[in-house]
Amino acid sequence: MFSGSMVALVTPMQADGALDVDSLRKLVEFHISQGTDAIVAVGTTGESATLSVEEHCDVIRLVVEQVNGRIPVIAGTGANSTSEAIELTQSAKDLGVDAVLLVAPYYNKPTQQGMYLHFKAIAEAVNIPQILYNVPGRTASDLLPETVGRLSELSNIIGIKEATGDVSRVQQIKQLSREGFELYTGEDANTVDFILAGGQGVISVTANVAPKLMHEMCQAALAGDETLAREINLKLVALHQFLFVESNPIPVKWALNEMRLISSGIRLPMTVLSENYHQSVRDALNTAGVLN
Repeated sequence: MFSGSMVALVTPMQADGALDVDSLRKLVEFHISQGTDAIVAVGTTGESATLSVEEHCDVIRLVVEQVNGRIPVIAGTGANSTSEAIELTQSAKDLGVDAVLLVAPYYNKPTQQGMYLHFKAIAEAVNIPQILYNVPGRTASDLLPETVGRLSELSNIIGIKEATGDVSRVQQIKQLSREGFELYTGEDANTVDFILAGGQGVISVTANVAPKLMHEMCQAALAGDETLAREINLKLVALHQFLFVESNPIPVKWALNEMRLISSGIRLPMTVLSENYHQSVRDALNTAGVLN
């Protein structure tokens, strides 16, 4: 259903932490003009963990309205409470998204059977395309390929964002899952390898600041043009590294502010990027040719 470069969109905020609606609308237009293949709203990069439920739904509504059907919109609706995830998923469906992204339950460290039943309950409760999201470095729960394979048998669970950084999981999951089950990497640095191994694309932090290059790189990899994909990626390697020198989305929000696309607002407990990293991120933006 989805492929290519899908941006894990930041949530623009004013200096006091309030939502910046004007900047959000402008960011959507920026991504559409630059070739982004889909927008993922209120994921980790969108600071979903510190948005209220009302704000969470407001951001989804605003993105859906601004996109107006031009590219797919995917909403982050995961939670470590199954009932809360169902509520958010239903709300996102009502707001008109094309699919939802469901992070593995975090902090409470469920068993594999617990995660299976969690995602099964959401799939059965809300009839909308659903993408699993495995990011053990954030959740302390690793959604194993065997569990993914079982979940792939549920018709509206269409794919997984796999953010372990282990490219070998592409083939592991493909072998255990139904035909047509889609795989997207959550690690910008391995995007080319992941797609060449059989994945469909990336849900990307780097695409926030370099959407055109990320789109072109993904399209080259999807077309099997490894030489071109790796050539484009050389311009992005520094971004893949330095957008993670502090916890996401700290560096990418600073970078977007440096590009004059958003203000500097970020919500506690996240803080503005430490000054000692400013030049490294600025140099990475210059290498990619995206800083005016």
